[in-house]
Amino acid sequence: MANIASQKKRILRSERERLENRRHTSAIKTQLRHLQAAVEAGDADGIAAAHTKFTSLVDKAVKSGALHRNTGARKKARAARLVAKAS
Repeated sequence: MANIASQKKRILRSERERLENRRHTSAIKTQLRHLQAAVEAGDADGIAAAHTKFTSLVDKAVKSGALHRNTGARKKARAARLVAKAS
């Protein structure tokens, strides 16, 4: 454990930031599973809604810094390919 007060604060802050990043990435993974389930079910309305929600979550994660922008673009491209294959 750190002895310096500013380092103690930094440890606490980095833990909060790590948990925030985990919330973003976990929500993205969950929404991707919903999208895949909608594609397998063949529900056109469900696919559109899930894809919109997924891209929104990815964009928010990139904006907040939880994901690198190239990672976000890759995830969105893979999701778009999944949706296009279902159509």
